[in-house]
Amino acid sequence: MKYRHEWKHEINFADRLVLLTRLSAVMKPDSHAIDGKYQIRSLYFDTPDDKALREKIDGINFREKFRIRYYNGDLSFIVLEKKSKINGLCAKESCRLSRKEAQAIVDGDIHFLLSSGQPLCAELYSKMNSQRLRPKTIVDYTRDPFVFGPGNVRVTMDYNIRTGESRTDFLNPETLTLPAGESPIILEVKWDDFLPDIIKDAVTIPGRRVSAFSKYERCRIYG
Repeated sequence: MKYRHEWKHEINFADRLVLLTRLSAVMKPDSHAIDGKYQIRSLYFDTPDDKALREKIDGINFREKFRIRYYNGDLSFIVLEKKSKINGLCAKESCRLSRKEAQAIVDGDIHFLLSSGQPLCAELYSKMNSQRLRPKTIVDYTRDPFVFGPGNVRVTMDYNIRTGESRTDFLNPETLTLPAGESPIILEVKWDDFLPDIIKDAVTIPGRRVSAFSKYERCRIYG
């Protein structure tokens, strides 16, 4: 598992317009983007006592969270992910799930995870038993994604963040979500060993500082 550097900045609409122009000049759009963006729907997991949420709020040095995610309403490509953070670095592990498997997890029918042959599925099974990890809330948002080869750089801007409150039927396209309060636009910059100066200059917005914003935390605003 490779850890990467990550910066987050809270920006506004005017900042986003400036960055779209800058980034389009020096980076490529993500190949999966449609008209320069895509829609993301995630289902986040947590324990009955909100371990993942509390660790984020308390700034615990090492923490992790599980989620299931798909893009642009496409239920033929669903992924289980675990995101880990330590000392300001982040890493992500993932594996594919079928629609049937994702729904089974939501329904609590998780025995298949042990026989899937995927270590991440086995880990989720273990933690759903030992920690009582369960689906907690839906998180929806729109993303502008850009990539840059040197340094394996990825720059994204996330906005229109919406919460499913306590609903977990995230495979249902009719499931409604609500605006997660007055959420800012989130600029994220991720890279491996070095961040090229051309990208560092492009993403610099005067007065914007590194933030610890969490979309999951914001989407728990209503409970």
